[in-house]
Amino acid sequence: MRRGLLGQIATPGSGHRVLPGVHWCADNAAFTGRFPGEDKYLTWLSARAAHAGWCAFATAPDVPFDAAATLARSLPMLERIRAAGYPVALVAQDGLEHLPISFDSFDVLFLGGSTAWKLGPAAADLAAQARTHQKSVHMGRVNSLTRLRYAASIGCHSADGTFLAYGPDRNLPTLLRWLSAIHTPHPTVPGAGCDAAASHSPATNLPPPPATAGEGNPVIDCAAPVHSTSPRSPLLVCELVSMSGDPTP
Repeated sequence: MRRGLLGQIATPGSGHRVLPGVHWCADNAAFTGRFPGEDKYLTWLSARAAHAGWCAFATAPDVPFDAAATLARSLPMLERIRAAGYPVALVAQDGLEHLPISFDSFDVLFLGGSTAWKLGPAAADLAAQARTHQKSVHMGRVNSLTRLRYAASIGCHSADGTFLAYGPDRNLPTLLRWLSAIHTPHPTVPGAGCDAAASHSPATNLPPPPATAGEGNPVIDCAAPVHSTSPRSPLLVCELVSMSGDPTP
């Protein structure tokens, strides 16, 4: 983590402290049903304001798998999260492609939703639109190298998952192999590897955030090329089991 290879995801109620000098993102915990409510979420963010400069984004509250309900819940919170000092992420859910959205109202597009929707053409198109509007793109629940390669192929800047949490000592070497594979230029896309110089994120003026590591099949898959316009492929942002020892690099 301190070498910038991995980042941290923190959620209200997780008990994880935010590590100083480490890239991180704040998730509202709606997916797990533990969202504490708007005011308590803002209080939680404010308590971590000293680390806001390292935060890639804080997600606005969402309703899993329901884009219309998510917009109704998120829109009143976007500016409030920005006012707390954080770049704000809108969580894209199933059906968002059919709804009007203002890209100026948020800083990061977080691809959530069902697995089928997130890996389908609608989410990929929204990612392309977000990049056109100079927004960063993040994909949730990325728990295999296959999924990480796909996230890179549609231009995601970061991703998250829980793979490391289910056995840090055993799974860390696997994650580092994923990163090594992702940073290797793909033979079908000359020069599209992620060993190119990293540029600052246009949305937040921060270095490109690390991606969160995911669960799943650690098989090395070379099917999906890295997006040709990505400044680099996603790094991994990991949900950790223990924040006391900092077992990650």
